[in-house]
Amino acid sequence: MIMEYTGRHTVVTPKLRTIAEAGMGRVALVANRCSSAHFILTEDKYRKIAEVRVQCRNDSLVATCESAEMETALRDALQKVELQAIRHKERYATVRDRPRAVPAYN
Repeated sequence: MIMEYTGRHTVVTPKLRTIAEAGMGRVALVANRCSSAHFILTEDKYRKIAEVRVQCRNDSLVATCESAEMETALRDALQKVELQAIRHKERYATVRDRPRAVPAYN
């Protein structure tokens, strides 16, 4: 999987990279064929904003979180992406496993 990091007015530290890689490991277990992930870490005065974009086979997952600490914002964004991946997987499994009944014509 291709992982890109962008730091806007901040430096992407090795600690943030390890948090992102661990979170993407959890997302990759749930999501279907993820090809790339882009982490955008932004720092405004007292706000730290983490945005995570994951490109999967059929859809893209995007989450943005804001916190006073960058690690917290990144963990929250990864958790949101993981929940999105679970929802998408359940939705497609429901459609695949229980197709609509075709009306019978007599």
